[in-house]
Amino acid sequence: MTARSQPLSRRERPAKPALTRDGIVATAVRVMRAEGLERVTMRRLAKELDTGPASLYVYVANTAELHAAILDELLGEVDLGPAAGDGDWRARIEAVLASYSDLLYQYPSLARAALVARPSGPNYLNLLEALLALLSLGGVPNGQAAWGVDVLLQMATASAAEHAGRDGSPDSEEEWNAVAAAVENASAADTPHVAALGSELLSGTPQTRRTWQIHMLLNGILHTPRVTS
Repeated sequence: MTARSQPLSRRERPAKPALTRDGIVATAVRVMRAEGLERVTMRRLAKELDTGPASLYVYVANTAELHAAILDELLGEVDLGPAAGDGDWRARIEAVLASYSDLLYQYPSLARAALVARPSGPNYLNLLEALLALLSLGGVPNGQAAWGVDVLLQMATASAAEHAGRDGSPDSEEEWNAVAAAVENASAADTPHVAALGSELLSGTPQTRRTWQIHMLLNGILHTPRVTS
């Protein structure tokens, strides 16, 4: 063996970057963007970071916590500008939620995971702050705003998870067509209300339906006192 071909000793190898939570999350986001959330496993991250899976658990307790951290990292891309802008408070809430939903649409697997993820980082708190400020601007009582912001985010998350699943693939298109056909061909004798409202059940664009959903929820949040017992 020549000197050049001899393997480097442990002392001669470049030092690995120190393992940190931020570095783990950044690597997880990079893998998710490239390959989807399903490929973000502790084993895969450990390989990317040149360490053992057990080392990661010092910084991230489990996969659920990792998904929540990924979500919080991406929430930094939500446009919160409307909260500091001008115009109708309802339209500004709609704009913030639209940016949030559009972010989730880009990552179908993350959209589904977001239904149960519990982010707690700074970007999630900034999103809450923006929505609560707009609800306050609209005159929503504090207690109703505190509960209502949760409902608004649940609606936007569920809608994104549902529509992100319609990825344009043949299977997805076929499933949607089957639902539409079932509604349109519903029996007036067996399901009279479905038959009568078949076209209405399928009407509207995703945008117009989202606008209606947000306005419907805001009306309810504004006028529905919290239950005290």
